[in-house]
Amino acid sequence: MPLDILSLGEPMVELNQGDGAHFRQGFGGDTSNVAIAAARHGAKSGYLSAVGKDAFGDALMELWSAEGVSTQNVTVDPGASTGVYFVTHDEHGHRFSYLRAGSAASRLCLTPQAREAIAGARVLHLSAISQAISLQMCDTCFEAIGTAREAGTLVSYDTNLRLALWPLPRAKAIIKETLSLCDIALPGHDDAMQITGLADPDAIVDAFLGYGCGIVALTLGPDGAIVATPDQRRRIPTLQVKAVDATGAGDAFDGAFLAEYLRLDDPFAAGEYACAAAALSTTGYGAVAPLPRRADVAAAIKR
Repeated sequence: MPLDILSLGEPMVELNQGDGAHFRQGFGGDTSNVAIAAARHGAKSGYLSAVGKDAFGDALMELWSAEGVSTQNVTVDPGASTGVYFVTHDEHGHRFSYLRAGSAASRLCLTPQAREAIAGARVLHLSAISQAISLQMCDTCFEAIGTAREAGTLVSYDTNLRLALWPLPRAKAIIKETLSLCDIALPGHDDAMQITGLADPDAIVDAFLGYGCGIVALTLGPDGAIVATPDQRRRIPTLQVKAVDATGAGDAFDGAFLAEYLRLDDPFAAGEYACAAAALSTTGYGAVAPLPRRADVAAAIKR
């Protein structure tokens, strides 16, 4: 069955310290989070990746099955492990520590089945993290983008910038090249400032539109988002909530935005919906557990 959204990247098992001394197991990986978020908002989503032949890989496969995310294009690599990361919290917010070198996803290559799935999907979603984890995965991402463009599949891209994975000059070059090939750009303000060298949100949006993106949704944390096309622009406020952990807020925004955009074909309505979903996702700990469902967002917007 053709998918609405096929997300490409690296899944990870999360160990989150939360508000105590003990770490609780959860799940993460930005593109996996997006696939789950989109499914919770009613989109037919799937994941394109690889996991290790280990307990963590088994747990991720069970998670996607439970969330209604297709795993037809997730391979099991017996020669590599599934990535793991830790989340700790202090007065400055949340911090990440990773054990992901040589992960199964970093060795991913496209199969004929995967190319067919990309061509049949309405949207291919990926992120800069997908490209940063290895040279092999970076090449795979560009091959996937080329397959999507040839088939008329929309390309969605989150510029998630992790400088622990690659130096800024290389990151900027790869990200800007990718932006020239994508239809929907989903940058966060902090990352976008480093990529463009600009601070003003509207100037950043102008730069992203100049790269060739048809839709730009720039997230601004507690200040909401700016959604723009070459012809229109709108600043969208967020919901006021008691936030405790913003670990997966950007992914919550992305999944909600893509699901709602495909439903309504209206990027501004999608932005309003996604801002509400992202705010709700910060009211619990972890990347996946707090991701809201459509009924949650509808109720929050109504209030």
